[in-house]
Amino acid sequence: MDESILTQNNVTQTIIDTINYIYQSILSSIDNNLYSVLDNLIFINSDILNDKNFQSIFGTSTTNGILLISNAFLLGFILYFGARYLLSHYTFSQIEKPHSFLIKLILCGLFMNCSYFLIKQIIDIFSFTSSAICTIGNNLFSKNISFSELINIMNSNISISGNSVDVFSLDGLLKGTLSLSLLGLIFSYSLRYILIKILILLSPFAILSASLNSTAWFFKSWIKNIFSLFFIQIIVAIVLVLLFSMDYSSSDLFVKFIYIGGIYALLKANSFVRDFIGGISTNVSQSVNNFSRFVR
Repeated sequence: MDESILTQNNVTQTIIDTINYIYQSILSSIDNNLYSVLDNLIFINSDILNDKNFQSIFGTSTTNGILLISNAFLLGFILYFGARYLLSHYTFSQIEKPHSFLIKLILCGLFMNCSYFLIKQIIDIFSFTSSAICTIGNNLFSKNISFSELINIMNSNISISGNSVDVFSLDGLLKGTLSLSLLGLIFSYSLRYILIKILILLSPFAILSASLNSTAWFFKSWIKNIFSLFFIQIIVAIVLVLLFSMDYSSSDLFVKFIYIGGIYALLKANSFVRDFIGGISTNVSQSVNNFSRFVR
C-alpha cells in the first residue's frame, strides 16, 4: 500500500514538474525572443522612413511613387474646381472664391511635395520628446528606462526558487498574466507601427485635400489620427518612468500587482489618447470587430 501511494505521488510530482517545465519554457521563449523589439516598436524615430522599399513607394521625386499620383490629383482638383465654378453661374450655388482656392492650392502643393521632409520633422519632435522623458528618468533613478530593463526587473521579482516558475502558485499565475499582457503589447504596438506607415503614405493626399473645403475633412481626420498614434509613445515614456520610480526591493504582493497595473496602463495608453484627443484604435480585437462590421 505504501509503495502504491509513493508511486502515485511520484507520478503526480512528475506531471507537475513537466507542466511547470513547459510553462517555464513558453514564458522564457516569449521573454527572450519577443520583447527585445518592443522598444523599437513603441519608440518610433525617423529610421522608419529609411527603408528603401518604403521610399520607393512614397516617391523620391515628383515623377515617381505616390508623389506622382498626388501631383496628378492636384491637376484633378484644378479641373474639379473649374467645373464647379462654371456650374455655379448656372445653379447660383455658393462656392469658395477662386483666389482663395488658388492660394490654398499653391500652399498645399508645396507642402505636399515636401511631405516627406515635414513627416520626418514631426517624427523627430515626438521621438526627441519621448527620449527626453526617458533620459530624465535615467538621470533621476540611474536606470535604463526601457522595456527590456523593465522585463528583467519583473523576472527577478516574480519568480520561484530562482529561475523556476510554479504554474500552480500565485507567482506563477502573475508571471503568466504579465507575459500574456506584454504579448498583447507586442500585437497592439505592431498594429500601431503599420498604421503609422500607412498614414505616412497617405500624407501627400491628406495635405492636398486641405485645399478644398469639401475634402478638408480628410486632412483633419488624418492629422488627428497620426498625431494620436505618435502621442502614445510620450504617454508610454511617462508610464515607464513612473514604474521605474517605485521601490521594488520588497518584492511583496503589492509590488507585483503594481507591475500588472503598469502593464495594463501601457495597454490602455491608446484608449487614453483616443479619449483625450481622438484618433484610431490600436486594439487588435476592436480593430478586427470594426473591420468585420465594415465588410458586412
